[in-house]
Amino acid sequence: MIGLADCNNFYASCERVFNPRLINKPIVVLSNNDGCVIARSNEAKSLGIKMGQPAFQIKKIICENNVSTFSSNFCLYGDLSKRVMDTLKTEIPIIEIYSIDEAFLDFSRHINYERATYIKNKVQKWTGIPISIGIAKTKSLAKVANHVAKNHAKKNVFILQDEYAIKHILNRFPIENLWGIGKRFSKKLKQANINTALEFRSCKSTWIKKHFSSNAVKLQKELYGENCYSLNPQKKQKKSICTSRSFKVEIQNFNVLQDAISSFASDCAYKLRKENSCCSKISVFLMTNRFNINQGQHCPSVSLEFDTATNDSLEIISQANRALKLIYDANKKYKKAGVVVHKIIKKEYSQISLFDNIDRKKRTKLMDSIDAINSSMGKNKIRVGLQGYEQLWSTERAKLSPCYTTQFKDILKIYI
Repeated sequence: MIGLADCNNFYASCERVFNPRLINKPIVVLSNNDGCVIARSNEAKSLGIKMGQPAFQIKKIICENNVSTFSSNFCLYGDLSKRVMDTLKTEIPIIEIYSIDEAFLDFSRHINYERATYIKNKVQKWTGIPISIGIAKTKSLAKVANHVAKNHAKKNVFILQDEYAIKHILNRFPIENLWGIGKRFSKKLKQANINTALEFRSCKSTWIKKHFSSNAVKLQKELYGENCYSLNPQKKQKKSICTSRSFKVEIQNFNVLQDAISSFASDCAYKLRKENSCCSKISVFLMTNRFNINQGQHCPSVSLEFDTATNDSLEIISQANRALKLIYDANKKYKKAGVVVHKIIKKEYSQISLFDNIDRKKRTKLMDSIDAINSSMGKNKIRVGLQGYEQLWSTERAKLSPCYTTQFKDILKIYI
């Protein structure tokens, strides 16, 4: 048996951990620059607030219903996510962390309702984060079971094992909610009069294979209880790493864009070092404001290769700025920019180019020293000069909650 532990309304729940006055109150969490809704509490959902909805469209709802709004605080969310996963590991030796708020659990040994409930309660007691656990024979069925646990089952635990129950639930389960079925696939399936998970399961596998990918065939087998996706407790190596931001104002000045691109490239390099990886390719892109009808759209991008795979900030920033110069148009105003590093490999597999003239050992020591100082003193205490200091491009987060668990200045204070 495989379990799926999913944190309930995770970002909203994180905001409630250190502010219990928010319990049972409507909450929304906003994206960069406080632009769109990226998370909602159940109370906010009941008010009709939708995911991805621009914040300016719901101002009236927020004011009339006293909705608490927060800027995205990913430092807090990431730390509480780690605490949830560490708590799960105290009870389940093998887990696969699927996302910031989800993990598959190995329940190959005996599992029952009482044991799953105990695990759920322990996570909430130790971290303050409520979770739901769905249990079934396969990952796909565990996803379905978790959906039932989160929305219908009492105490947020549901075990989906009986064939009659599986058929009954799949018959009422919308095809678009199935794991791995996106908007495009669900639209195509509905055109073929396939609207539920049970109807999808009942299709001929030859038809599915002809019109969709092999993953769709595996999904069908999983819905029959055949395990096609085994647990993988090893952390998967990322295929690419992206750092991008939407700016609070449109930017035309090259130097300001250079500061932003340099900072994004530095972040990518740091993430590579944390993963003990290197990249062989970098891409830089710019975007004008797609909502500005008075300006022609301009979304240039360019990719450059490294002769030697690297995670060195100086190299990656230098190449990123070279790419920026190739695509920058002085007549355009840009609303978003980003840096992506590709062709990621483990550092130990990196081969040095025959013409490489960089002292790699010295650079590695330099990067390690910078990371150590920034880790203890704060992000970007030491930075490359091209990153700048004013950060006129930085995102607006006017409703940011304190980083209660990651910054000493934000530690919760209790007055007695």
